[in-house]
Amino acid sequence: MYYKLYIDSVFILQLLTNLYLLSLAGQIMRRTATRRRIWLGAAVGAGMNCLSLMIPVFAMGVRLLLGAVPVSMCMMCLTYRIHGVRNLFKASCVMAAAGFFLGGVMIWILNRLRFVMKRRGGLFLSMAVGALSYLILRVLLLGFMRKREESLRTVCFYVPALGQNVRIRALVDTGNHLTDPISGAPVSIISRKTAACMASCLSQEKFHAIPYRSVGKRRGILYAYELPEMVIEEAGYRLKREHVIVAVCDTGISERGEYQMILHPGLLEN
Repeated sequence: MYYKLYIDSVFILQLLTNLYLLSLAGQIMRRTATRRRIWLGAAVGAGMNCLSLMIPVFAMGVRLLLGAVPVSMCMMCLTYRIHGVRNLFKASCVMAAAGFFLGGVMIWILNRLRFVMKRRGGLFLSMAVGALSYLILRVLLLGFMRKREESLRTVCFYVPALGQNVRIRALVDTGNHLTDPISGAPVSIISRKTAACMASCLSQEKFHAIPYRSVGKRRGILYAYELPEMVIEEAGYRLKREHVIVAVCDTGISERGEYQMILHPGLLEN
């Protein structure tokens, strides 16, 4: 079986698709780039995909599959200046996820426009559907990220050794039901790095052992301590809490530094 492809049409479709994917991936990873770099990365990726189609080795689908990861890694490196194989591979996976959802929305729309495709050419229709799919995903993504931002709070506590207040970002996790087994008090989670910075304000005399269960681990014990005082700042309001229990955990905290604490929702209740 032979396929007749017009390389100019393939290049244009790949270029536009890469623009959409780079934009979505950048928003997910919270990275910025100039329009020139985005166009450069999209054009290089489209050119590499066209070259992979013209290489007379393996079937066309196999060539596209083998070239998907190197091409996306090259685009992310050129556009967002990401370096390191591990970081580029993660960025490539983010871009692949964006492509999966973009393709799914495009197929859903095109299946409902079959009667239009029978009467008109497919190139311009595909371009229009791609743009519409991108706008839909962008709106959904921005809404999700805005909702996530709204779940972040600023937490302030006084560190005696430093003689000053320390502010960190905390994520309000509605799925966090961790409580002290004896008093039933809500337990928040902090990273070990944050705990080291505030060691002087952790009450060693009131040590707690908090049993827990999580995904991938049936049972475990968290070492927890008591903070004499903590202030939660939200939209101009200050909520003071005393004798707050915090557990130290090596995993589950944001690796990109978006937040340093998982705040128990019970601490926000009046």
